[in-house]
Amino acid sequence: MLIETKIGTSLNYYLIAFDANGKERENNGELISQKVLEILSSAKKSDKPITDVFLMSHGWQGDIPAAKDQYDRWIAAMAKNQADIEKMQQVRPGFNPLLIGLHWPSKPWGDEDLSAVSPDKTIVSFDTTDDSQEELIEQYAHRIADTETTREALRTIFAAAGEYDVAPDTLPSEVREAYEVLIKEASLSSEAEDADAWSENESLNLDPESVYEATLTEENEDVSFGIGDSLKSAGDAFLNIPRLLSFWKMKDRARNIGQTSGFNLLNRLQQVTDNTVRFHLMGHSFGCIFVSATVAGTQHNKLTRPVNSLVLIQGALSLWSFCSNVPHRKNIPGYFRSIISDRKVTGPIVTTQSQYDKAVKNAYPMAGTLGIFGGQDIDFDVNTEKTYPGVGGIGCHGIQGDGLEIINYKEGMLPLQESYNFESGKIYNLESSKYIVVPPSLLDLFMGAHNAIDKPEVAHALWSAALAS
Repeated sequence: MLIETKIGTSLNYYLIAFDANGKERENNGELISQKVLEILSSAKKSDKPITDVFLMSHGWQGDIPAAKDQYDRWIAAMAKNQADIEKMQQVRPGFNPLLIGLHWPSKPWGDEDLSAVSPDKTIVSFDTTDDSQEELIEQYAHRIADTETTREALRTIFAAAGEYDVAPDTLPSEVREAYEVLIKEASLSSEAEDADAWSENESLNLDPESVYEATLTEENEDVSFGIGDSLKSAGDAFLNIPRLLSFWKMKDRARNIGQTSGFNLLNRLQQVTDNTVRFHLMGHSFGCIFVSATVAGTQHNKLTRPVNSLVLIQGALSLWSFCSNVPHRKNIPGYFRSIISDRKVTGPIVTTQSQYDKAVKNAYPMAGTLGIFGGQDIDFDVNTEKTYPGVGGIGCHGIQGDGLEIINYKEGMLPLQESYNFESGKIYNLESSKYIVVPPSLLDLFMGAHNAIDKPEVAHALWSAALAS
């Protein structure tokens, strides 16, 4: 499936979609990865070979329509930066990029139809038969933790939802107890072969009553909770925490699909190209986990060659993910430490941070020891010395820790007319609040400016990372 940007430029991209198990989905009977491999192979023999391959991954709450929308906007921003493209052409004579958008199902009950765009809405009715309610319980269980304990807790919540016409002011005791069971089950759901290193300091510390109260307040103020559903009933309100708990499941899914299917795809692309072809990876939110896992692989596999640049935009992964020793742990490196120790990225690694990103500031610690309503006062000034929290996202703090050559870019994210001095093998944390921001009227309690990355200045950083590689 070739998707053209909507501004009439020569920058197009291919959408390669995986299912929840990491299997590539066919589009009109064909695998797009095979089409891309054929293009790379044939271009190698032509007078216009591919010089650079860009692979991009969206984050949490991404179904097919959302993925298409995000890639359209990101690549349109890249295409508008003609000065950056001209620099690439100067440094890389014959510059001819191939862009790939990677899709993995990260939105519970999202639209995964490759051929059509459906309304971004899920309506759950509690006036159902026993069979249909059990089907809904199964769907929720698969997205939280596939255990019988989870199912029993969900049955309690569904039963309570049927007893109220409107959401009560406080949580019924049985619903709160069911929430606590779900939170515990979700925090135990990681299936990583080295789950201890993957989880690092994280454990769910979510206060059900606080989230429920915020849900009711938000409904009254007509503010989106970042889920896309309107909370008009007790059922919708009661199911808010189970929906939020998909955070944990999707975080693990990003890692799992990235280090298997994403890795295998990247390896195949490298195998059909010459060593002169450069590979650049960019992720957003949980997509930063996806692309990092794609580069890192597992301890049992290795890429054909290193990639050339890695850009992590508002990353929803641990700030300790790349360090040699996670603080307060006994000789445990960050989960993606091998990217540094084995030099799996030859060029720069670039990250962005924005104080207006409520998702990384609030939702990421939801899955950590800080808690979503922990009241942590986070200092966003990366130019001052500070004590970092045990759990926090790269989108707030940048990559941190021992054994890293880190440059907290004093100027922050640069305007288009200024040039970065990125160097190979170094990590650059860019304070980006000047550009990754939205008008106050559009601020969302749990999202903020998290998705406001289709800016020319963000694209400028991405181009500059590729240029320096």
